[in-house]
Amino acid sequence: METTMALQPSSPDQPETGLYRGEVSRLLAAFERRGLDTPCFVLDQTLFRRNAELLGRVQNETGAKILLAQKAFACFGLYSLLRGYLAGTTASGLHEARLGHEEFGGEVHVFSPAYKPAEMTALLGIADHLVFNSLGQWRRYRDEVLAAVPRISAGLRINPEYSEAVAEIYDPCAPGSRFGVLARQLAAAEPGDLEGLEGLHFHTLCEQGASALAGTLHAVFDKFDPYLRRMRWLNFGGGHLVTSPGYDVARLVSLIRETQERHPHLRLYLEPGEAIAVGTGVLIGTVIDIVENGLPIAVLDVSATTHMPDVLEMPYRPVVEGGGEPGERAHTYRLGGPTCLAGDVIGDYSFDAPLAIGDRIVFHDMSHYTIVKTTTFNGVPLPSIAILGEDGEIGSVRQFGYEDYRMRLG
Repeated sequence: METTMALQPSSPDQPETGLYRGEVSRLLAAFERRGLDTPCFVLDQTLFRRNAELLGRVQNETGAKILLAQKAFACFGLYSLLRGYLAGTTASGLHEARLGHEEFGGEVHVFSPAYKPAEMTALLGIADHLVFNSLGQWRRYRDEVLAAVPRISAGLRINPEYSEAVAEIYDPCAPGSRFGVLARQLAAAEPGDLEGLEGLHFHTLCEQGASALAGTLHAVFDKFDPYLRRMRWLNFGGGHLVTSPGYDVARLVSLIRETQERHPHLRLYLEPGEAIAVGTGVLIGTVIDIVENGLPIAVLDVSATTHMPDVLEMPYRPVVEGGGEPGERAHTYRLGGPTCLAGDVIGDYSFDAPLAIGDRIVFHDMSHYTIVKTTTFNGVPLPSIAILGEDGEIGSVRQFGYEDYRMRLG
């Protein structure tokens, strides 16, 4: 128990975003020293190592394998660090699978709601695990998969019809969901339908703690236990916020061990994405104009719709360095983006001092999901990506320009 409790992330100075106090100023100072332009993501290698070390300790203590879910974070400039702690990557399709195979190494696990024939042909030379979303897809590709060299382990995604997701858009177990095979569908399957399958995969969590996993496991064992007894592995999916403040790591370890005791023949996998990148980086923008329409509006070179789409999709309110709720501090501004979309608004924030053209605006916790979701709508430039090394200096920068916009369109 002492070892398990030592896995708890803890710091009296750690806010809910996962970034320690003082880290943002360190990132911004390195950014200014390098003379970089905005918008720019700045990722901190030191903070990535902090997350990776915790995940690596969970992996080592339990024997479960932890994989990076590239749908949440795919900046391969940090893969050389992460591969020292994690067992491999997961992918949602061919391109992510290729990236994991070529840049990360280790195991490559792939799940897609449906595979096209050409994709399947390419994946047979890349994937270690292939997870199918339906019995129909498995029947269609079974012979190819079982004949593949090197050998591929095939699995089936199940839907336990249980989740505690707070946002409907991220609930894969909602009624009518296209994800996973239901227990009653497995019960009605022909005897030979499961031949060749070696694992089951579920994914029910979204930014949630170990208690939500406990509820899911109860549903999985209740509905799918007979099938688990004939499998070789079980994948717990993603959505585990293991590295966030307050996450009950001890309970996660306990749940993994309880599953191992119940089914000692199973190899267990987890595939967190956000947990790898939470609290590790920022998006830095600049005030490029200030207009007035009932309140002062700061127009930034950072866009909600192109650079932070989850602000509008979830929706959610990002933390701004030095910013408070409207009216909480002396000067309140609406922060808006540079696109033609009227709703390209990040939110209303208050500051201790008036904003001025040229001021930097720093958005916390922008490594996970944000970078992989950026677009070039309106021809707005993609933010640069900079990596702050453990020596305190920015040593890697990827910049994007007109050609990155143009090449997608013709």
